[in-house]
Amino acid sequence: MDRAIRRVGLLVGRERSFPEALMAEVAKRNLGVEVVYARFDAPRATVSPEYEVLVDRISHEVPCYQPFLKAAKLRGVRTINDPFFRIADDKFFDVALASTLGVAAPKTVLLPSKDYESDIDSESLRHNMALVDWGAIEGELGFPMYIKPHWGGGWRAVRRVTSMAELHSAYDHSGRFTMILQEEIVWTQYVRCIVIGGKSVLPALWDPRLSHFERYRHAHRSMPALEPQLEQRVVHDALKLTRALGYDMNTVEFAIADGVPYAIDFMNSAPDFDITSLGESHFQWTVEKMADLVIEAARTPRAMRPRWHELLPI
Repeated sequence: MDRAIRRVGLLVGRERSFPEALMAEVAKRNLGVEVVYARFDAPRATVSPEYEVLVDRISHEVPCYQPFLKAAKLRGVRTINDPFFRIADDKFFDVALASTLGVAAPKTVLLPSKDYESDIDSESLRHNMALVDWGAIEGELGFPMYIKPHWGGGWRAVRRVTSMAELHSAYDHSGRFTMILQEEIVWTQYVRCIVIGGKSVLPALWDPRLSHFERYRHAHRSMPALEPQLEQRVVHDALKLTRALGYDMNTVEFAIADGVPYAIDFMNSAPDFDITSLGESHFQWTVEKMADLVIEAARTPRAMRPRWHELLPI
């Protein structure tokens, strides 16, 4: 494919402010790249999408897009974020990754699911699954602690539990979810870093106790500003985690206790980029950095085919 105009396709849900602002920003620069909504009906496995870049903002909620994105990457389309990293990612793995990289994170325990498909019974589990030692977990994590799905976001099915009775109640209602337990970090500052292109980081105070629309805007009223040295550390750790995950866009949250930034949530491969959440200045920074990223990706020759022989026996 050889076109004068390089095309970037957006896969989005109901969000409007970020996609429209990104289209306008890229068009304004007039560098031979256009951003459009990616259009398709029933993609064929043997046909490459007519885009140099695909930006995925929604396949976590519309999973039928995921095979399309993986096949597109196979054919050399730059996919943001990488669909293979994205599907492999989960919150238990993330804590293990942080530990491997030397980034502080809460103590985390993986639980067996409460329920399974009808053809999975105790006989199916007897060789591997032992009974959970809840007392040992309490001794290690202490109360309060958080119980949450290992894969997900938006605080869905997340509960803070303060006793064994509350923990058992939450677990008993978790159904087929794979759940994790995390110790509570009692923080004095909370920071969210927007990370774009594996090189640009915008650290910002962010207060999860406030309403959705106030978390960025009013966080400075409820906690002190970051000291320069601490800000350097969260930027360094956010880059380290995001690069290790292979993400081009991400947000990394840190809860800071006794001067130590604990990585709390960095499984955000489709971060909230809405202007009502970010506020005007953060939103403009994000749009400009994303424009830099997609323009560079669209103008880079398609020489980035993955070395599949390293991953698959083909």
